[in-house]
Parts: sequence; structure tokens; C-alpha cells
Amino acid sequence: MNDAIAYRSNTVDEVKRNHTVSVPAVFQAGWNTLFVKVRNTAAGFGCKLGAEEAKVRILHVQMPFHERNGEAGWLFSAPVQKDRFSECAPDLFGSEDVAGLDWSPKAAWPSDAPVSPFERLFGVASGKKGYAWSRLLVKTTREANVGFRGLSSGPFSLWIDGRRIVGAEQSGNFSVSVTLRSGSYDVLVESTSGEDNWNWVCEAAGEGGVEWEAPVSVKGSDDVWFYLGPFASDTVYEPSELQRLNTIFPSAGESLYWRLDRPDTWIRPYYENAYLSNKWTTSGATNFARWDYPLGVTMYGLLQAGRLLGRQDLIDYVLSHIKICTDYYEYALWDCERYGFPSVNQQLVLMKMLDNCGSFGSALLEASTELEDEGFNRVANRISSFIRDTLERREDGAFYRICAGEYAENTMWADDLYMSTPFMRRYALRYGDDSFLRDAARQFLLYKEYLFMPEERIMSHVYDFKYGTATGVPWGRGNGWVVFSLSELLEALPQNDPDRPALLAFYNELCSGYLALQGEDGRWHQVINDPTSYEESSCTAMFVYAFSRGVAFGWLEHSDKYAEAALRGWHGLTNEAVDRHGNVYGVCSGSRYSFTTEYYKEELRTVTNDNHGIGIVMLAGVEVSRMRIALSGIVPTIEGSLA
Repeated sequence: MNDAIAYRSNTVDEVKRNHTVSVPAVFQAGWNTLFVKVRNTAAGFGCKLGAEEAKVRILHVQMPFHERNGEAGWLFSAPVQKDRFSECAPDLFGSEDVAGLDWSPKAAWPSDAPVSPFERLFGVASGKKGYAWSRLLVKTTREANVGFRGLSSGPFSLWIDGRRIVGAEQSGNFSVSVTLRSGSYDVLVESTSGEDNWNWVCEAAGEGGVEWEAPVSVKGSDDVWFYLGPFASDTVYEPSELQRLNTIFPSAGESLYWRLDRPDTWIRPYYENAYLSNKWTTSGATNFARWDYPLGVTMYGLLQAGRLLGRQDLIDYVLSHIKICTDYYEYALWDCERYGFPSVNQQLVLMKMLDNCGSFGSALLEASTELEDEGFNRVANRISSFIRDTLERREDGAFYRICAGEYAENTMWADDLYMSTPFMRRYALRYGDDSFLRDAARQFLLYKEYLFMPEERIMSHVYDFKYGTATGVPWGRGNGWVVFSLSELLEALPQNDPDRPALLAFYNELCSGYLALQGEDGRWHQVINDPTSYEESSCTAMFVYAFSRGVAFGWLEHSDKYAEAALRGWHGLTNEAVDRHGNVYGVCSGSRYSFTTEYYKEELRTVTNDNHGIGIVMLAGVEVSRMRIALSGIVPTIEGSLA
């Protein structure tokens, strides 16, 4: 790594199958080089590489050598008989020719390759069909005639922005003129192979000039045409069905996707790309269209804030974010199967734990009341199946984490009540499946048995079954997840539900415990019973949220105390943790767990505008506003708090 030995295998690594080794790696700012050398023996050949916590630390790699600039993926060499690099790695920023190895995938077609891109990519088979997609920029300042001409070895069609310009039976030479305004146009070509070749040419010219450009910017490529095929000759697609990058196309038992006119080179979407982001930001938002649990909370907060404020733009942002995730779901499944790890929707595709699905799935179901979309239903049903049929449970039915071989092996986390029950509650109401509502109610009572600290009426963060005990550390956000989620379940649970009295009593116990630990400025602490730990914004927002809802719905005894506490908490947030630009401070970063408070106080520091807190603060503001409305101004106000 970066021209220094980072790891060399030992005898155990070399003969033990599926042996996992953790290699500490410190990355420098900017580009880092990785060079792997493996030797073929009777015990095997090769290795797998990846980040230890792939859920949040995904290795995006680009090919080395200047000839491959911008292309994603790994290069690998053909086997050689003698080690060419016994002392050092090749210059991975230089030229691949200097390295002296036969690298794959190939950078260019061999000199004797067919001239036609269809024939290079798909070979020759009479009657096969393929597609090419580009965009034409017309530079005139007014309407102009644009001429298209070319030739085809077989039947040929040409569409401009979905309008057929050249008919399906055309073959040989063609020429057609079209009147177009200034602007950019999608151009789609359908070509059928001839008896012994598969050739086509399409050229354009017009007043003021025209220019071909790629339909979507592709890193590492200046190619202006994308290609798709081969299909059977009776395949029929409309241009609108083809001119998209979120669809996999079936053909003769295979799955096809758009590719470039290069050997073994396919287009591959990834999160940090402008195509997914450019509707909402000119710079490309790295979090837009990303599926993970903190963003699920953020989407929920934006949606509820948009509803309260009458801000359709916020609602549309949420719907667009979620819809891109669901639109790319089928692609992501295929991408994972093809490449071994999905480039988008990693957590959804590799669903292994509640973190991967419950939070964002809950936001998806909440958003489904604004937009009826089959993709939403498909993903929601996948998540429900995981929770019902696959998720690990204790003998009593309680959710927990097996995580075999990981630090969190055989544990139960308070967080998982949020990662499950809000989704289960919404799924039950959306699809009329009461079993999810009953299961959600049961989880709270089971988690209470393991994590509740009765002396202080608060929750331990984790129960570790390896040691047969709870950690005894009441992490702020972990407690926030519990009471936040319980308030959501109580809203949906029928009055005659047999578990409702116990859950309502549990809710009041928790709220009384949290009320007793509120800090002087209205906020709660990172370790909520340790006033020497820092004031933490996400747990404060969730306690404000739960108190406000309890007051508004009439669940809390002595509700005036909780109304005042909610206002004090909101006052503390808006005066100490949110600046005039809307930046949110004091949110703890994502957590592991520990039996000591020092971990939470010293190692888990705050991050400005952390996604674990932005949405929750918005939700607290929404519920404080609703509480004020419900109480019609009777509640005493705190000087300086927001109206």
C-alpha cells in the first residue's frame, strides 16, 4: 500500500481455507495505491479484499495507470512464471506498458477487431437486434434543419426524443432531414444484424452546428454512444423503456445492461454521481439517493417538516430521494450478483440486520402516503419478509444480533427498537397485517426485561449474551430510540390491545426517568445519568419528541411538567445546538457499545450536521408545534423559545 508492504501472508493464512485477516491501513489524503501479489499453489490462488465494516466503509477503487484514468475497478494480470516485482510495486500512476504485464480487462480492442461496434460487442448472428443511445446537441439559435444520414447492414430504426424518424424496415443507405430547435435530444438507434456482418453508421449535420454527447456523463470515458444487446429479432421496446439506467433487460436467459464500445466495459452507477443528484444540486450531493438508516430518519424529518410548513419542495425532495433508491433496487440486485458487491443500495441488497432496512423502510412507508409507487411496495415487502422470516430472534422471540465473529456477536441493542417497530407499525397499517403490530408491541415488553434499569427508570444501551448481562450504560441516543419508537407504536395501537396498558405504563416510567435527568439548559447528556458527559442533541430531540406527543395525545400523567420540559428541551436545542443557518451541533457520531462510560464520553465525539440528528431535530420541532396547537396556547412558555 503506497509502495510499502502492508501485509505478507504467513503459513496459517496460506493453507487455511476462508481465513480472514484484519490488516490495519492508514490512508493518506488524496490517492492511495493498492498492489496485490498472489502465488498459485496447491492450496489455492488469490484472495478477497474489502473494508472490515463494509456497511459504512466501502472501498471505491479506480484502475491504475494513466491509460485507464477515471475507470472503476481492479486490474489483474495474466499469470507469469517469475516474480516481476520482488522488491517494489510498479508505478501505478504511470503507464501500464512500462509494468510489462498482460493486464485485464483490456484497455482497447485489438487491431484486427471488427470495425462496427455492434459486431465488436455482440458478434455476428443473423437476425439479432441491438440498440445504441446518444444525445445530439443542436447549437442553432433558432429552428434549423438537421440532416441524418448513414447506412445499416440490416433493418434499422432511428428515434429522436421518442419520435421515429427512420422506419423499421430501412436497410442500406439512409438520409432524412428533421427540423429541430436549439437544445439537446435523445437519439436512439435500433439495428438488426445482416447475414454476415452487423454494421451501421449514423451522422448528423445542421445549421449552427451539432455535436454528439453521451446521454449521461460517465467517469473515465469520452464515448458518446452507449450500447445494449444482443436481443432476439422479435424484441420490441419503446424508447422510453430503453433510455434509462435503472433497468436490467432480459434476453435469452441473460440480463443485459448498457455498455461502452470497449472490451468488457459496462456502465456502472455509483452513489457519488451527478446523474442521481443533479436535479437537487449542481455539485452532486454525496448523500442524495443513498439508502442507510440515519438518512431514513432525515427523510422522515424532512417529510414531516414539509407537511407542517406546507413546503411541497421538501416533500418532493424526500419522494425523489426514496424513489431513486427503489427504482435502482432491481439493478442493485443484479449489480451485486455480477460484481460481487453492489455499487448502490448496498445495505438494502445485502440486508443482514435491522440497521440495514428498518429506519429507511419506515420513511419509505410514510412517504408512500404521498406517492403510490409499485417500487415502494416491492421494497417494503422485502423488508417485511426479512423481519418476519429471516431476522434472528432469541427463544422468547426478542430480536437480537448474532453477528458471528464480529465485535457485536450475540448482543441486543436498544437501538433496534427504532430499527424495527416504526416500520412494523406502518407496515401493519399500510397492508392490514396486524401480526406486525402485535409483534412490535411484544418487542418492547421483551426488551424491557433485558435492558430496563428500574432504579432510574431508564434503559441500558446493550445486553451482551456472551456475558449474560446488560452493559449498564444508559447511552442517550439509545434511550431516545426507545421512547421515540414507543410513542409511535402507542399512536397506532388499538385501545383494546391487550398489551396497551403495560406499554403505556412503560412509557410513563421511561418519561419520568428521563424527566428527572434533564440538564439545566434543557438538554440531556450523552450518558444520561452522568452530568459530566457532554450535552447531546439527538437524544434531547427524541425526548422532546416523545414528551410532546405524550402531552398532545394525553398519555402522560402530570402532563404540564412534560410540556414545560419539552419546551425547555426545544429552547436548549434552538439556542445552543442550532445556528441561524440551520446547522445542527452536538450530535454524537455512530456508536458501537461498551461496558464503560468513558467510551461514550471520550471516544464518541460530536459531528456537525450528522445525519443521526438532523432529522430528529426537525421532528422535535414538528411535535413541539403540534403540542402547542393541541393545547391551544395554555402551556406556559419559556422565555426566548420559538413560537
